[in-house]
Formats: sequence, C-alpha cells, structure tokens
Amino acid sequence: MAGHNKWSKVKRKKAVLDAKRSKIFTKIIREITVAAREAGGDPEFNPRLRLAIDHANAANMPKENIENAIKKGTGELEGVDYEEYTYEGYGPAGTAFFIEAMTDNKNRTVSEVRHLFDKHGGNLGADGCVAWQFDHRGMVIVDASTVKDNEHFQLHMIELGAQEFGQGEDDDGNAVWEVHTTYDDFAQTDDRIRQTDYKVLESSLTRIPTSVVKIETVKEAEQVMNFFDLLDDHDDVQNVYANFEIDESILGELD
Repeated sequence: MAGHNKWSKVKRKKAVLDAKRSKIFTKIIREITVAAREAGGDPEFNPRLRLAIDHANAANMPKENIENAIKKGTGELEGVDYEEYTYEGYGPAGTAFFIEAMTDNKNRTVSEVRHLFDKHGGNLGADGCVAWQFDHRGMVIVDASTVKDNEHFQLHMIELGAQEFGQGEDDDGNAVWEVHTTYDDFAQTDDRIRQTDYKVLESSLTRIPTSVVKIETVKEAEQVMNFFDLLDDHDDVQNVYANFEIDESILGELD
C-alpha cells in the first residue's frame, strides 16, 4: 500500500506539472500568434516575435508548435482571432494589480476577472486607475559570472541604452545583473547586449511598480498571493503585475 500511495503522489505531482506546462505553452502560443499577426512571421524583423520565440525555446516548446503558431498569426493556417486587453484594479490589502490578457471573447474575460476581484475583496477599476503606479520597461537578465569587471559592465550598459541596473539572484540563487531599459529602447538594447560576451539569461517587457504596499501579516500575505495566483492561472491572462512587497520573515511563516 505504501508503494501505491507513493505512486499516486508522483502521478498527482506529474499531473500538476503537466497542467502548468500546458498553461505556459498556451500563453506563449497566443503571444507568438498575435506578434506574427501584427508585424509578420520573420523574427529578424519582428522583435516581439523573436522575444516570444525565445520564451518558447526556454520552455522547451516543440519547434512544430512554434511554427504552427506563427503560421496562424500570418494567416497560413486557420486559428482563433485573439485580441489584447488590459485590466486594472485593487486587490486585498489595498494592493494595485495590472493585468494583460488575450482573449477571443472580451465579455467572458472581463466578467470572470471582475468576479475574481469581487470574490477576493478587491474591485476591478476603470482604465488608468492603477496604470500610473507601474513603469512599462524592458528587462534583460545577465549572468553575473560572465561579467569580469562590474564598473566596466555598468558603463557598457549605459552606452548600450540601459536606464538602470542592479545586482541580484535568480530563482536558483545564482548571481545576476538585472538591466532595465525604457519600453521604446528595449528591442535595440536587448540586441546590443546579446552581441557582447555577456550571457543573457532572459529578456522581457515588464511593468515595475513605482511604489509598493508592504504586507504586514501572514493572513494578508496569503490573501494577496492566492489572488495573484488565481489571476495568473486564468486561461486568458498573459501577465499579472502587482505592487505588494512581503518581508522574508512573513514568507518564512507561509512555508
């Protein structure tokens, strides 16, 4: 029986991982399709498409899936016509949320997103109600082990178009440099950095909060993190940005 129980846990874990992988693939495929529809199927002349393909490769998406998504975007294959929308509002503990979505049914998506806000003590607001609290930027993550001289690196980044930068760690605890650009300069700066000897681990467009709401209790931390995850797991949601900050001591209690 112990062996059976262990196998059941393994199967459940695999099912969860497979579901997450499927959701990631779905989001990337939509991004590739829309990017190809907007500016063509050649990533060399379409920075948004190239970035989406980079994300697909990082997620180990099969080449055939990528090619089919591009063809759906360019009209070579029949596909669903997705449109892009953004939603803004306030979540638990007065936190600001900005959501980017792609959907083939705007009414369904806005209804479901509003329901999530209402159910979790927040409210979906009008366009612009929280957008001003986020800077739309480009972000390039560089492997710090490929940086031999920090001062030279910083000067070089400025020359290449970086707006600001800082040192940190990735999810695995490896040292990285996080380089920020303006939204308009992102594609060009990303290209320039990739042409150097520095190793780019990841690059993306993101929204950085200009100020943060500090979460003071475990209960509030559970509420905002649960709400964030529910939005992020929604089939039509591509990206979720929020302005909450949780102290390490509180995060430790959640574990």
